[in-house]
Amino acid sequence: MSITDTGPTTLVSTPAYEGANIRTWIGFKHFMYLVEAGVLKHFRDNGLGARELYHRHGVGLEIVDCSVQLPHVLEVDDEVEVVVEPAARQKPGHGAAFTAQLLVGPERAVALKAKLRVALIAEKDAPASEPVPSAVAPIVLPEVAALADAADEPLSIPDGADVADVLTPPGSGAYLWSWRAPYFYCHYSDRVQHSAYVRAMEEVVDRFLHDRGLGVGKLLHERGWIPVVSRARVRLVADAHMEETIHTVFTVQDFLKDISYTATFDTYVHRGNQLVHTATGTIMHGYAVSRGPQAGTVAVLDEDTKNAMLGDRA
Repeated sequence: MSITDTGPTTLVSTPAYEGANIRTWIGFKHFMYLVEAGVLKHFRDNGLGARELYHRHGVGLEIVDCSVQLPHVLEVDDEVEVVVEPAARQKPGHGAAFTAQLLVGPERAVALKAKLRVALIAEKDAPASEPVPSAVAPIVLPEVAALADAADEPLSIPDGADVADVLTPPGSGAYLWSWRAPYFYCHYSDRVQHSAYVRAMEEVVDRFLHDRGLGVGKLLHERGWIPVVSRARVRLVADAHMEETIHTVFTVQDFLKDISYTATFDTYVHRGNQLVHTATGTIMHGYAVSRGPQAGTVAVLDEDTKNAMLGDRA
């Protein structure tokens, strides 16, 4: 039986205290961490735990794509049911597709709906390499770039140009942040993991807003605005490796009824005279009013705020 022919798995958990940054509300990346924990349990409950897969078969279990909608708040101390189930439709070469939900409270309110894909990546210097069980053989890949939808031509850096010239040309409105991939953002002594890019997405938003004069602390103090994420997606397209520099580009694309904005997230590593695309994503962000007579309502983005976000595209 294939891993995609199995029944649903339920994990009962609580969000990490680390995610309670604004009052007792939990930030979006911890929703996604709970999904990852549910996926690991699903494989483990079907006799295919991540430890066994690595030590016996030399493959690393990796979420390669995760898209989430967040229709309900999640707070510290909430007991959450994480329900993970193979998707009805599977595409060969794309990994194993799953759906997930986070259910909260006695009423089992839906706090998250997710679509995600999992692959098993052949890890270099793994301790063993026995053939993998037939249940997961179709989702084994030599590298992330072997995914059917991962093909992406590298960007060339012309003579005399640098990374910023290519990734944030004038008029793009894009913001660039570069960071070294530390070991604690990696899996199996080598590869940058999916959750690292989720963290990077949160951090690049924070850095972008601060750079544009819209720092989270500043808006919280001056306007009582708190950031709210309603949708997010992170997809891997190629391997990045420990201690490589990850060049991260964040670009606001559009505004929805002056109450939220959509933005893209893309990461690259510099190899030779090329920039290799390693991950891509999108996020929908807005603000809620946390105090005063408008408390609990959605903040309206004024023209100055929108122009600051657009930068030199305004």
